[in-house]
Amino acid sequence: MCHLKTIIPAILLTILYSWNTAGQNSDTSRVSLLFAGDIMGHNEQINGARDTTNGTYNYEPTFRFVKPVIEQADIAIANLEVTLAGPPFSGYPQFSSPDALAVAAKDAGFDVLILANNHALDRGAAGFKRTLRILDSLQIPHTGTFYDSADRKLNYPLMLEKNNIRIALLNYTYGTNGLEIKPPYIINRIDTDVIKRDLIAARQASPDYVIVTIHWGLEYERFANAQQKKLASFILSQGADAIIGSHPHVVQPVEFIVGADSAVTGLVVYSLGNYVSNQRAQYKDGGIMFNLGLVKTAAGTRIDSYSHTPTWVYRQDLAKKSVFYILPVSLYEQDSSLIELKEFDQYKLSRFANDTREHLNNIPEEKVVAGGR
Repeated sequence: MCHLKTIIPAILLTILYSWNTAGQNSDTSRVSLLFAGDIMGHNEQINGARDTTNGTYNYEPTFRFVKPVIEQADIAIANLEVTLAGPPFSGYPQFSSPDALAVAAKDAGFDVLILANNHALDRGAAGFKRTLRILDSLQIPHTGTFYDSADRKLNYPLMLEKNNIRIALLNYTYGTNGLEIKPPYIINRIDTDVIKRDLIAARQASPDYVIVTIHWGLEYERFANAQQKKLASFILSQGADAIIGSHPHVVQPVEFIVGADSAVTGLVVYSLGNYVSNQRAQYKDGGIMFNLGLVKTAAGTRIDSYSHTPTWVYRQDLAKKSVFYILPVSLYEQDSSLIELKEFDQYKLSRFANDTREHLNNIPEEKVVAGGR
């Protein structure tokens, strides 16, 4: 685990870059990234995390089995698809989860949370602002939503630096379920003119790699639609190197951009699926962690490796509540004594694993073993 990365406002990047590269040679640098899908907060999850003896909340069990995997990534990023608006806590349709959910995500190893999604305005301006304040107080870098235009100008794109590799991270959503927010608050929406300007600004900051995370597509559709494909083509044409998608709540395929030398020069992960939720139907009860390795040499920065890690959500139903666990599929397959599953849960995990592997048969699977990958 290594979390000593630097989050750099774009305005400071040139100065810091000169300082960081002074005296360095052209040795190869590498960075590993991990992307996880939608962190949801349905009522059953909230109730399951509550300690009835003192009224506090604890989400540690949720991330227990994926924590060793997350910690191995240099930079781990997930989509926080709830607000941290404070009580009363609630799930769908207007989410407000306890702050403990963000605490557990950080403790599990997530370094960045993206916030531009259709539930970002569920609790209005007060909930929007409180979510930002809580993440700031927890020192969790985030992007996609902003206090005001000055905040966006200073901190967008979000610049991440690790192992002498600088990454520009951008984030947008298709909408906010018809809810609006008044200035000064800002949420990044999908607008090709805005995205074009942002990508120009990102490239002017001289990053080694540019990643666009985007909330798009149709819920529960297992394949990308024409609008997603058209938008992906536009974003890549404007200078993005990779696109990581969320929102459909099911896993969608991965597509590659291949150069003349057959090297992978870009990719589109259309949907990572649900990371954790109470959606239990087929295809909705899990997702993938997408692993991306970058290598930087004197010739530039390129994709060095990629793989996916299927994860299934186990809901352990107890007498008065349900406890949720994100299970790496291959870890359970290797050691079924990891956690006791009833026969029907075993069937659902196996079904999800088979569905996902068939769907992503062009992507290597990262096998998880005890203690990590």
